[in-house]
Amino acid sequence: MREACSTRRRHGGFTLIEAAIATMVVAIGIVALLSALGAGTRVNSQARDITQAVFLAQEIREWTLRLPFKDPNPANAHNSPGPDGIDPQLFVNDLDDLLNVTYGPPRDGQGRPIAGMAGWSQTINMNWRDPDSLTTTVPVGISDVICVTVTIRHGQEAILATNWIVTRRI
Repeated sequence: MREACSTRRRHGGFTLIEAAIATMVVAIGIVALLSALGAGTRVNSQARDITQAVFLAQEIREWTLRLPFKDPNPANAHNSPGPDGIDPQLFVNDLDDLLNVTYGPPRDGQGRPIAGMAGWSQTINMNWRDPDSLTTTVPVGISDVICVTVTIRHGQEAILATNWIVTRRI
């Protein structure tokens, strides 16, 4: 009979060590869950920034593909390539007016400022390329092929840099 009573006491509850181990397992699970939530928030924030940067780069691409390759004003036909004013170039009537220009706030596909984009900027650079070897850079203005590079920044951080080729339409 004595054995039966002692057996019942052992199985009747948890020991202090078992309770401590269970608490540690639950605590580790909670810490892991909070860490995963924090990582998910960071990833969502970065994804939002990349999506916004791609949108802003597409706006510049749309703008550059619509602009004439050379200045349409015959009086300015012999001007050297580059902005005709100060940075940021406010009046853009041909592609080379966007040479080495930074817009903040960013511009849309028609060159208009986009409201509500404080802290974002678009930097546009251009390199003239040899039409027979697109990896070869040539002096400014002597080719009918331009490689446009746009860098999108949020604050001081570069979020996206991309480029495309624009050619003179015949």
